[in-house]
Amino acid sequence: MANDTSDTDTVTDRRTASLSTRPVVLPVPDRGDDLQLRVTAPLEGRDLPVILFSHGFGFSMDAYGPLTDFWAGHGFVVIQPTHLDSATLALAPDDVRAPRIWRQRIEDLVHIADKLDAVVDAVPRLSGRVRTDQIAVAGHSYGATTASALLGARVLPPAGHADEDFTDTRISAGVLLCLAGLAGHDLTPLATQMFPFMNPDFDRMRTPALIAAGDADQSPLSTRGPDWWQDAYRLSPGSKSLLTLSGADHALGGIHAYGTVPQSASDNPATVTLVQRMTTAYLRSALAVDETSWPSAQDQLADDPAPVGGLVVR
Repeated sequence: MANDTSDTDTVTDRRTASLSTRPVVLPVPDRGDDLQLRVTAPLEGRDLPVILFSHGFGFSMDAYGPLTDFWAGHGFVVIQPTHLDSATLALAPDDVRAPRIWRQRIEDLVHIADKLDAVVDAVPRLSGRVRTDQIAVAGHSYGATTASALLGARVLPPAGHADEDFTDTRISAGVLLCLAGLAGHDLTPLATQMFPFMNPDFDRMRTPALIAAGDADQSPLSTRGPDWWQDAYRLSPGSKSLLTLSGADHALGGIHAYGTVPQSASDNPATVTLVQRMTTAYLRSALAVDETSWPSAQDQLADDPAPVGGLVVR
């Protein structure tokens, strides 16, 4: 393993400062490309829980700063892999690895969990400060599909197998942002042809999770409306929460990157703030940092006179 701390940045929010280190490199000989990671962690504190974050299609470990920096600033170690579909790797369309990238994404997260001690030791000032037994997974879009597998979601044929279980018992909770819904007649013909792995089953996704969706997220992949992104909440067992963001499309107000000029018409800082606040509160309770944070966040949202989202919990 190698890591280069020359590319670091310090981020300060209202809670604490954090440091981002990249790349931390995990050798994976049969992957074709070693697994590159960004690790963002608080500068101070001990007993820090871990979030494994899976990026959306084409992105990389360098995206989603508005979320990952915020989480680290509130006491989490956030580990972001660059999956093989990242535009930064520029895999050719006929690359022999392409048909199984969906599976390799899952394996990437599992490999990080397997090598978590080594990842922590590769980051300056982090060794001895991490609760490696307190792990959550999170992801956006394709990354949410990847993360959901570790929570118990299955991938049905033609790409997967109905009896194949990716559940990882080391994972205590998940945050799934814009998680694709059911396939079959709910997918467009193009999506069915291009993405055979997009055939999920949520019947065994028992690990607790917060699922977030935009009520204006009309996907070109689905024949249904924005309710398609809520299927996992409706169809999975166990403790689940659904955060619906008002007027938000697939970017949920702009969670991919900090604002640029000109900004997208769909950017909404208030929506990003709500995603930051609710996911952080959920994870702080789910990973035993502060059991009061999630109930308190629910109360604050319920009392908000002009909320940009709504929450249901079961």
